[in-house]
Amino acid sequence: MLLVLLTSCTASPEDLSGKMFTFPLKTNNAHVRLLTSVQDLGAFTVCHRSFTDLKRDHLLFSMATLSNPNAFLTFWDAIHNEMEVHVKDRTSDLSGLDYKLNMWHSVCTTWDSTSGLVQLWFDGKPLVKKFATTGTRIQGPFIIILGQEQDSHGGGFDINQSFVGMMSDVHMWDYTLSACEIHNYMDNLNFTPGNVLNWRALEFQIFDRVVVEKEEMTCD
Repeated sequence: MLLVLLTSCTASPEDLSGKMFTFPLKTNNAHVRLLTSVQDLGAFTVCHRSFTDLKRDHLLFSMATLSNPNAFLTFWDAIHNEMEVHVKDRTSDLSGLDYKLNMWHSVCTTWDSTSGLVQLWFDGKPLVKKFATTGTRIQGPFIIILGQEQDSHGGGFDINQSFVGMMSDVHMWDYTLSACEIHNYMDNLNFTPGNVLNWRALEFQIFDRVVVEKEEMTCD
C-alpha cells in the first residue's frame, strides 16, 4: 500500500492491474493527475470504474485545456439524477441510470469530432447518443485529473464536487471503441488497453491524501 500525504509524487509508468485509487476524505485538494504525451484529439473513448457512497454532486473524470476547463468531463448531478458529459464546455445530460451507492459501476464515454456525437455506456448498457460539438479537435496542453473537478486549467477545485470513494481501470483511447470492445472492457475480458491512458502502464502524480491499494470487488 502506498500513502501520499500533503505532497506530490511522480511515478514512471506503473502497472496498476488489480489496484485502485482510494480517495478517503472530502477535500478541495486530494487528486491524481494522469499524464500523457498525446495532446491532440479528434475523437476519444474514456472508460473507468468507480465506487462511492456520495449522495451529492461529484466528478468522475476531468480533462481541461487552457481554453476549455471542461474539455471533457463526466459528472454526476445528484439533484436531477443525471450523468453530465461535457465536451469543450458543452453539456449533455443523460438520465435513466441505476446509479446505486456502494457498488462498482463501469462507465465508458465516446466522442467523435466528425459527427459531434457523444455516447455514454453505463454498466454495459448504451445510453442515447447526444450532439456535443463538431468540426474542431481538442488540443492541449491537457491536464487530466481524478478526484477533483477543474474550473480552471489544473485548479479551481470545489470541495462540494470532489470525489470520495475508489476508482480503477482508467483507460483512454484516441478513437471511439466499438460496442464489442466496450463490452469486453466492462466484462473484464481481453481488450486493447488505452493508447492515451493505459491503467497497465500509467504515469501519474498523487496530491494530498490518496491511497493506492489492492482492488476490492464485491463477491457474487
